Amino acid sequence: MHYTFVGLSVALAAVFLTTGSAKILRARWMAVAADRLGYTVTTFQAIGSLEVAAAAGLLVGLARAPLSTAAAVGLVALLVGAVLAHRRAGDATRALVPPAWLALVSAATKVVGVVR
Repeated sequence: MHYTFVGLSVALAAVFLTTGSAKILRARWMAVAADRLGYTVTTFQAIGSLEVAAAAGLLVGLARAPLSTAAAVGLVALLVGAVLAHRRAGDATRALVPPAWLALVSAATKVVGVVR
């Protein structure tokens, strides 16, 4: 289980360091996504900050399990919000798959972290 926990934590951290940084740095494609979803770029930057903080929590949590558990739970909440935002914007079902899948992976990381 330990290798699974490490693998899931590192993979999620990589994803959210990338997407969070893009939001914070106002990448053009993120600004377009913010507008399409009805958010301001500033709000998207705040979401990006939460993503980067969660990624850091997952990595630090490799040494301190409660921190990774908190980060994973926070990501689940953030990703449920992302699914709802895409749904509210009228996006196709295929746009809901990435955040829903990442929410499941985050939940699995939390479960594996508790079990280890």
